Amino acid sequence: MQIFHKVVEKEFAAVNALVISQLQSDIGLVENIGHYIVDAGGKRLRPVIVLLSALANGYKGVEHLKMAAVVEFIHTATLLHDDVVDVSTLRRGRETANAQWGNAPSVLVGDFLYSRAFQMLVQVANMPIMGVMADATNVISEGEVQQMANAGNCDITEDVYRQVIYRKTARLFEAAAQVGACLAGHNQEAMIAYGNHLGMAFQIADDVLDYQGELDKTGKNIGSDLAEGKMTLPLIFARDNGGNKSSEMICKAVTNQTSKDFNAILDIVSASGGLSYSYAQAKKEVELAKKALVNLPETKYKQVMLDLADFSISRVS
Repeated sequence: MQIFHKVVEKEFAAVNALVISQLQSDIGLVENIGHYIVDAGGKRLRPVIVLLSALANGYKGVEHLKMAAVVEFIHTATLLHDDVVDVSTLRRGRETANAQWGNAPSVLVGDFLYSRAFQMLVQVANMPIMGVMADATNVISEGEVQQMANAGNCDITEDVYRQVIYRKTARLFEAAAQVGACLAGHNQEAMIAYGNHLGMAFQIADDVLDYQGELDKTGKNIGSDLAEGKMTLPLIFARDNGGNKSSEMICKAVTNQTSKDFNAILDIVSASGGLSYSYAQAKKEVELAKKALVNLPETKYKQVMLDLADFSISRVS
């Protein structure tokens, strides 16, 4: 258990119990796939952010537990859908649900988790929070479509890349932090900024790991982004700064959506400074996330939020 789980250990346990109870269904396949992906582990950062945001802002109720579960269900649904779209076979070090059960069941159980999240959201009965989550899921869907449309396009700019990772990843971090503040009744703007920059840092770091990570640490096949034709930040920088020959090799691999020349491209990315540049950009996002908390009262929850920002890039430091 990470330190950021320990400070909300009681609440986190309650959220996990709630998640398991809400997976109940009369349809066995729904429960099987739901439990399979939820039980896969992961750091559960997004629900933890809900808890930390609410408590750091002085919330005294219990609805943050339900909202943490809502955010976890939405995130889990996106994972199921992502793996189908990306034709992924490995997540968190084991077979994806679509690799084990097929694409159709994975998509449909993802839909079940989305709808269960909104059933729980209705129970919270807070219209502003419902608005935050409805907007967030819509933006996430746009990000998925945008990323799919961009696959195989080697002309993607850093600005477009940032748009995609905001929609796909940072938007849910942002929503998680915002709903905690919504429940507490103040500091929404600070929490929005915190979640936004934390999510951006986390995703940039994740994209760096695709070029320097190890399977036992990342839980996915190294080079998978290249094989899917994704122009992530390390690759964008290498394309623009590695010379014509290197740029041609990168564009050919991305256009053909192949990782056949991954080792050579990894050398290009490293030599061009793509990894160090990307890490520096992630570090900037971390500092902006921490800056957003400057006026928050000094509590153990605020300290863990600061630590969590540093943790988001610790895997690549």
